[in-house]
Amino acid sequence: MLTSLFVAARIVANPISNVFQKQLAQQSAEPLFIIGATHALLTPVCVLLLLDPSRLHVAQGFWIDIIIAAALAVSGNVLLVYALRSGDLSVLGPINAYKALVSLVLGIVLIGEIPTAMGIAGMLLIITGSYFVLESGATPGDGSAFARFARNPGVQLRFAALALSATEAVFLKKALLLSSPLTTFLLWCLLGLPLAAAAAGVLLRDRLSDQIALLRRHWRTYLWLALTTGVMQLTTLFAFGKLQVGYALALFQLSALISVVLGYRYFQERHIRKRLLGAAVMVAGAALIVTLGRR
Repeated sequence: MLTSLFVAARIVANPISNVFQKQLAQQSAEPLFIIGATHALLTPVCVLLLLDPSRLHVAQGFWIDIIIAAALAVSGNVLLVYALRSGDLSVLGPINAYKALVSLVLGIVLIGEIPTAMGIAGMLLIITGSYFVLESGATPGDGSAFARFARNPGVQLRFAALALSATEAVFLKKALLLSSPLTTFLLWCLLGLPLAAAAAGVLLRDRLSDQIALLRRHWRTYLWLALTTGVMQLTTLFAFGKLQVGYALALFQLSALISVVLGYRYFQERHIRKRLLGAAVMVAGAALIVTLGRR
């Protein structure tokens, strides 16, 4: 029951956090600053919880895994915000369902997990659903959906972010096995701050004052982003504690439907019915993978 609640909370929190990221990006907030500010706002709570020294009792190897995970998270989330800045949420959200496909492919290559016929069917459904999402809004003579897909900068950035976040999930799981969900979450938050701050100091040093002024004007949005990000990451870790990473990532793809609805509601994105159909087909593919796709 608790695992179901964690998965449900994560499914809802992820697209909502994407809405706040996109809103800030549309106000000229720099993606790197957005991610750094998110970690900074989570830090005070994390520090208070880490005053209990028992939370720092972790097994050997934990620190390497959590540092790698934090670095991948910062990089992947920065790319995600860049993608949201240049693309529709109702397109970029469903694309996340490709994580289930990536996990199956990596399972074949790295650990010899061969998908069943239903797993292959799930892959094909994800690809088919993406066609409906990408085909929406097509204009005559603009080429095939997948040709536009390959050329779209937002989609390219989203796939790069997806690759980083899928890899991050593996290291988060490894760190989790050497500690606890709460400890992993707290140190993920804290380690993300210096990494993002160092990168911002180098890349945004001439624009930091403008970004800080923007934070002051839109502090409520930043606070909501920090809250939803915290809920998303913590529930992800609790779900990872009970489920295999590939299965959990596939279940999380139910958020694709919410992303399409939020894109329509908050950003007046068009072609909503076709994108909902595509998202539903992609979710069905992810469901096949998670339930029947592995031996």
